[in-house]
Amino acid sequence: MSVVEDDGAPAEQLSALEEFRRAPGAFIRQRPHLPLVPLVLVVFVLAWEGVVWAWRIPEFLVPAPSAIGRALVAGLTSRLYLDHFGVTLYESLLGFLIAAAAGIACGTLIAQFRVVEQTLYPYLVALQTLPKIAIAPLLIVWLGFGITSKVVIAALVAFFPILVNVIVGLKTVDASKLDLMRSLDASRWQTFRYVTFPNALPFVFAGLDIAIVFSVLGAIVGEFVGSQRGLGNLILQFHTSLDIAGMFAVLLLLAALGVGLHLAIQAIQRRVIFWAQADHIVGA
Repeated sequence: MSVVEDDGAPAEQLSALEEFRRAPGAFIRQRPHLPLVPLVLVVFVLAWEGVVWAWRIPEFLVPAPSAIGRALVAGLTSRLYLDHFGVTLYESLLGFLIAAAAGIACGTLIAQFRVVEQTLYPYLVALQTLPKIAIAPLLIVWLGFGITSKVVIAALVAFFPILVNVIVGLKTVDASKLDLMRSLDASRWQTFRYVTFPNALPFVFAGLDIAIVFSVLGAIVGEFVGSQRGLGNLILQFHTSLDIAGMFAVLLLLAALGVGLHLAIQAIQRRVIFWAQADHIVGA
C-alpha cells in the first residue's frame, strides 16, 4: 500500500495492483525483486534442461525439467498426486493445530508461573533433543500405520518452536507498561489480556510460521517410516520403481505446500497483528 497526495487533497490509499496500473515503471523500480524472482527460476530451469541434454544424463539419475513437468501433469490429471497431497495436508494441518494449542498453553503457563517453568522446562528440552525420526518407529508401533501416528509426529516436530517463541514473547514486555497496569490496580488477567499477550503476538506468529513448515516435515517423516498414503509414501513408491521424475514432481508439490502454508500464516498475521510490520518481527 502507498499514499498519494494531490495538491492538498486527502491522502489516497492505493493497492499494489492500482499502483502498478498507474505507474508500472515506478512500481517495478521500487520492487526490483518482482521480475528477478521468476527470472532466476527461468534461467535455472533452462540451464538444467541444457546440461541434461548436452551431457546426455540418464533420466533415472537426473531427469530434465521437461520430464518432471510431464510427470507432474500426468499425476495431477490422474488425481494420484491430489489424493496423496490431501492426506499429507490433513496430517500437517491437524498436527500443527495440536502443536499450536499445546505450545501456546504450555508457554503461557511456563512464562507466568516460575515453579511451572522450573518443573517442566527441563523435560521439554529433553524431549526436543530427541531426534523425531528416532521415535517415529515407536509411534508407528503404538498408533498404527494410519493418520494418527503422522499427526502426532507432526505435532511433536512443530511444538517446540511455538513453545519457545511464546515464552520469549510473554517475558519480553516493556517494564513501564507493567508499571502502568499496576498503578491502575489491574488484575493479573487484565495485565495478561491487554499488555502481555498482545506484546507476545509477533513472537507467537514467528513461532507459528516456523511450526507450519515443520509440521509438513513431521508428516513426511511419519509417512517414510510407515504409511499407506501420503506424499512421503508416494516418494518411496517412486524410489522403488526408479521413477525419479515422479519423485521430483512430488518434491515440487511439497515445496508448493510449504510455501502456501507459510503465506497463509503471514496473511493471518497481517490481519491479527496489524500494528506490527512483518519485516520487523523477530522470533526466538
